[in-house]
Amino acid sequence: MLHVKSFPNNPYYENTYLLFDDTLECVIIDPGMYSREEQNKVASFITENLLKPVLLLNTHCHIDHVLGNKFVFDQYGLKPQFHEGELPLLSAVPGYAPQMGIRYELSPLPETFLPESGTIKFGQTELELIFAPGHSPAHLCFYSANNHVLIGGDVLFRESIGRTDLPGGNTEQLIKNIREKLFVLPDQVIVYPGHGEETTIGYEKEYNPFLT
Repeated sequence: MLHVKSFPNNPYYENTYLLFDDTLECVIIDPGMYSREEQNKVASFITENLLKPVLLLNTHCHIDHVLGNKFVFDQYGLKPQFHEGELPLLSAVPGYAPQMGIRYELSPLPETFLPESGTIKFGQTELELIFAPGHSPAHLCFYSANNHVLIGGDVLFRESIGRTDLPGGNTEQLIKNIREKLFVLPDQVIVYPGHGEETTIGYEKEYNPFLT
């Protein structure tokens, strides 16, 4: 069984996710831990539940989703994995973080980039890669079909969608990817977004004003 634990982090209230199953192997997705308190909450949960972090994944590389990459690397020796098309976004973070008043610890670079499709395995769990750019140039979502779970990043929110006014954003592309790649998933799939509360595919198909 797959367990999902979320931690709202940093000034943007970004959701950091821990995914783990009965083997206690754990995947850290979009670590946004910024303050020492936020770092300690995530690390304490991992320690107290005897979890073994084995992968660090980024759905995309906007600043709020990568603030904790360096911390995860220092604590667990994990380098991030994301689609190579997000690399320019990660490379840009040190240039604009000071202008936003944000202290940024340089993220390590990936040794392995993720493709547009395929699967990632940890413990007894398999995650399918869903390539859904539009909010960012090469955004990935992570989908567990067996558990009806989608880690959606900043693609789809409860009654909303990701913003498209940042570099690499494209509203038409985002909506097309939601319709063609996310809305084909079963209605009961729980969507864990990058910000805000969880939702379901079925709910968004019926009530999302950007897509109805």
